[in-house]
Amino acid sequence: MLEPGYFYSNQIVVKMNHKIAFLFLLFGLMVRSQQITCSPEDKSLFESKIEALQDVKASKLGDTLVFVGKSFMGTPYVEKTLEVGELETLVVNFSGLDCTTFVENVLAFGSMLKKNQHSFDAFTENLKTIRYRNSFMNGYPSRLHYFTEWIRNNQKKGLVKDITSDLGGVALNKPINFMGTHRSLYPFLVDDENFEAMLQVEKELAKEELCYLPQDQIESKEHLIQSGDIIALATSIKGLDVTHTGIAIHQPDGRLHLLHASSKNGEVEISELPLADYLKGIKSNIGIIVARPTLLSF
Repeated sequence: MLEPGYFYSNQIVVKMNHKIAFLFLLFGLMVRSQQITCSPEDKSLFESKIEALQDVKASKLGDTLVFVGKSFMGTPYVEKTLEVGELETLVVNFSGLDCTTFVENVLAFGSMLKKNQHSFDAFTENLKTIRYRNSFMNGYPSRLHYFTEWIRNNQKKGLVKDITSDLGGVALNKPINFMGTHRSLYPFLVDDENFEAMLQVEKELAKEELCYLPQDQIESKEHLIQSGDIIALATSIKGLDVTHTGIAIHQPDGRLHLLHASSKNGEVEISELPLADYLKGIKSNIGIIVARPTLLSF
């Protein structure tokens, strides 16, 4: 008996299979283009950067990450670089960075060098792994918005290790709910589903302690912090865990400085002052959180 919907001419079956295969390929490309936002200029910048980084031969992972970070020096600081369009996409932007996307790009390129990768697809996969909870992009709430969760989740993935407690960090119980209490500042939170999901994220964050190294202890402990470590600036601001982040770098003056996307000076730079002194000029700063990149899962 003939089953409905099937064609029994071999020639037609072949043609239909080719057509279906083409449609699946086209659909896959469309889905991929919807999930990644990257301008032709940024794609070109990727090609230039990966070519320039191929000869990096650092013996330590931290030195590799510093080299990658310094390759971004002079790149303009741009706020809210990930708030693009109406739906969450994997935003790739090398022409403008905020403090978090700077760190994420450094890690993504560092992982490529570790695995001897060269393709844009490999880069975007690494970036997605770093940026999203459990490496899975599923809308705005799946992005790791709070940097303490960013550290915990990437530690779970084997990409970093929080060493703050090893440095003598102290525990702090603090509600992390700035997004939930400042909904109007985040365009994506206009959507009720996104908003409710972020409230749930904050509810889970409330179960975790925040461990930080107090500001007055940083100078005495800076010799234990390695170049390439990730530095997050803990804050006293209500509802927030971290206000800024960057990469640790030891300088010829013998002191630890911060390689970061600076909102004050408008570009990626190395702080003129040592980190301990730089933080004294930030009224809300209470100290730092330190995460050491391991990239073990890469």
